[in-house]
Formats: sequence, C-alpha cells, structure tokens
Amino acid sequence: MQGKKQFTDQVVTHFRLSEWVTTHNFYRRLDALLELGFLYEASQDLYSHTGQPSLAPVVFFKLVLVGYLENITSDRRLLEHCAMRLDLLYFLGYELDEALPWHSTVSRTRQLYPAALFEQLFDRIFSLCVQQGLVAGNTQTVDSAPVKANASLDSLCEKQPVHAVQPILTVVGSPPKPPATPHPASIRSAPAHQLRYEATRQAKRQREPASLGATRPHARLLSNKTHYSPTGPEARISIKPGKVRALNYLCSLAVDTTKGVISHVQADLADSRDSLHLPGLVQRLQQRLQAHELQLRDLVADTGYSNGFNYALLEHQGVTPWIPVFGQYKPEAAGFSYHAAADEYRCGADKPLPFRKYSTKADGAWVKHYRAAYQDCQQCAHKGNCVPYADYKQLVRSAFDAAYRRAWHRQRSRRGQYMHRVRQGTVEPVFGNLLHHYGLRRINVRGRAGAHKSMLLAAIAYNLKKLLRYAPKQQLGVALSALATAWTAL
Repeated sequence: MQGKKQFTDQVVTHFRLSEWVTTHNFYRRLDALLELGFLYEASQDLYSHTGQPSLAPVVFFKLVLVGYLENITSDRRLLEHCAMRLDLLYFLGYELDEALPWHSTVSRTRQLYPAALFEQLFDRIFSLCVQQGLVAGNTQTVDSAPVKANASLDSLCEKQPVHAVQPILTVVGSPPKPPATPHPASIRSAPAHQLRYEATRQAKRQREPASLGATRPHARLLSNKTHYSPTGPEARISIKPGKVRALNYLCSLAVDTTKGVISHVQADLADSRDSLHLPGLVQRLQQRLQAHELQLRDLVADTGYSNGFNYALLEHQGVTPWIPVFGQYKPEAAGFSYHAAADEYRCGADKPLPFRKYSTKADGAWVKHYRAAYQDCQQCAHKGNCVPYADYKQLVRSAFDAAYRRAWHRQRSRRGQYMHRVRQGTVEPVFGNLLHHYGLRRINVRGRAGAHKSMLLAAIAYNLKKLLRYAPKQQLGVALSALATAWTAL
C-alpha cells in the first residue's frame, strides 16, 4: 500500500535544542572549544550604565564568525540563515522561539567595537593554536592581495585643486548642442519600460555632467592622484595583471609554515608598495610570537617585498630574509672589482674609486657614490672608452648593496629554491581560501578600520577550522600515549 505523508504543522510542546544537535556537529564542538567570557569585561567601558540592554558581545562575535565560516557577507542573509539552522541557534544560545537580533543592530555593534577588541580575540584563538602545537613560529611566509572595497568606480569624483579659483563668467562661444531627440515614430514603437529607462538615463546625465559614467571608456586615465571615492575615501584604485581596475584595500598576511595557521593580518592602502608595510608587519608579528616564547628566524616573501632597508633590518634582528631581489639588480659592476675592507671599487686599470658620499633617489632610496680621482681619469689610457664625455668615472650603488648581494646569493641557493616552494604552498592557498570561502571576496563595510576588522574575523574563522581539524588528532595522540604508558606499567 502506498503511503502518503500529511503535514499538520503541530505546535511542539516538548522540545530541547541540545538533543537535536549531535555531539560531533561542528558548531557544537566549536562552542565547547571557545571561551569568550573575557569579551564582557573588555567591552564594558563602551556601554552606559543606563538604557536598554544591548546585544551581548559574545553573541555578536559568534554571529559574525558564523558569517565568515558560512561565507555569508550580508547581515540580512546571515540572520535568515541562522534562523533556519538548529546547530547555529544552539551555538548562538538562542531558543527555537526566540527572535534573533536585527541586522541593523549587528551593523551598529560592529561600528561600536574598536579594532583592538577584534585583535584581542585573534590573539586568543592564536594562543589556542600555539597550545595545540600548530605553530612553531620560526618560519613565517608573508604575502598580500587586493580585496574589493564597498565602493564602485562609478562613485569616483575628480579632486579639486586646493587653490583653484572657480570661474564666475562662462566663456563666450558657440552654445552647446542639445541632446539628440529620438524620432517620434521610434517613440511610439518603443516599449514603456524602455522609455522610462531612457528618461532616467538622460536625467542622470543632466544632473551629473562630469560624472564617471560619461568617461567610463577612459577608465585607464583614472588615478588616485586625480580621483577619489566619497563613499570610501580610504579605498584606492589598484590594478592586478589580468584584472580590471577596482577600488580595493590591501590585505597583508603572515602564515606559519607548520600547519598553515595565520599569525598576523592587517589592512593597508592598496596603492602603496608591499615593501613599505613589511617593517611594521614584522614588528607586530614578533610581538605576538614573543608573547608565546616563539622566535622568528626565517621570513619568506615574494619580490614585492624586496627592499634594501628590509634586508638590513631583518638581518639586524637576527631574521634571515628569503626575499628574491628584483630583476634589475646586478650584484657586480661590470669591469670593476669591489674591496670591502677599504669600501672602494677598482677599475680595469687598477685605479681606486673610493666612497665619496650618500644621497637619495627620487623614490627615496639611499645610494652611495664612488668616484675616481680627476688626475687618475685624465691620465688613463682607457678614458676614451670608459668616460669620453666626463671628467672622472663615477659608480652609484645602493646603500644596502651588501644586503642585496647576500639576498641575491640566497635566492640562487638550493635552500632558497626550497623556500620559494614553501611560500607557494603555504601562503598562496591561504589567500585563495580567504577570498573564495571566508567572505573576503568583497568587504561589506566601509573604511580602512572596518576592512581591518573584516580581515581579522576571516583570519579567526580560518584558524578556528584549523584548530578543530587538528585538535581531535592531538587529543587522540595523547590518549594513545597514556594507554601505552599504562600498558607498559602493567
């Protein structure tokens, strides 16, 4: 006999949420792992002692973490998703008939909390990873990637000169041509929705004659020096090979090579060089590692972080920089030999070119000038081929040439090639996961501070999954070790 299911939508009077969420459920195990009670004391000064009770800090952070774990960037969609999942309600601490907070409450709470509170939560999760043995700290890989900002290129406005004088009189000339009027027959035959669209487009062009929409075919001419976005003033126009221009933030990331745990993340301006952010990134990374008695020994990065100052700074701190030198660098000056003891070069005629002075280039880089004596060049038989139009020979080298040379030799060594593969297999997959599976494809808030909070939450969610993946294996190993010890004692 064929059965037929009837749904009566009965009112369930006896229901316990914990009985319907299995013990091996991801969010049930995550709830048992997380201890977020410190958030109440850390955020207490942000609230008044009077008024209506706010959204609990623990609930807020659990809610936004669910968004990044589920790859949901919209607060509206996140709350709708949580209302349909029993395990998420159990994780948040809400009953089945209890209403979730409004999406606007989540947005205002995110703006209320400072970035320092998000960093404190990141440090707590990182500490759990260290305790589980997932972080060694001695080798770190660094990379960066652009993340789309919550602003469009259509919102760009041209920057006005600071001392520009607005013209009072218009230039006398031929009157502007009126917009082309469509033929009456085409108007009668056009659909109503097309007419409304055309009327709206013409009205928008009249309101904003100098808007970006009229100049979109010339998008290549857009620059951060000439345009800005009023909706996202800290977002910057950037371009990556093979991709179109967009308003982005720069996500700078440090990953431990042991199990791929994220050890540091920060939001930077997308129009700046990667090498400029490395000193500050390394300083904060070392502070976090030293807090757990870990020491950084090797730093692996790509050519974008190549900088003489970075090489010298890392070597001074006892860190070996595995950063390839950019292609234009040449370790030796053709036809000249360098003598480090005297800090001088010698030409083919064995004439010295001693160090003369320091100077700076247009980009701010420090350089050293080596110059031969006037008499040596004037009396040299090779002057016609060496410096036919100058009084003496001069060499300009980087002030950090010795550090550059060591880095150049390191990258060509066998260990340097191994470190290159380590970077490709460590930090690049992490970026791919964050961008495609942890809600960092686009920042859903505005401002650099908001972007920094979003990147911290994505990194926390990523580390939590790492922690839950390896924590059971660690516990199983401890249990087996204890069993083996007990068996040996018997």
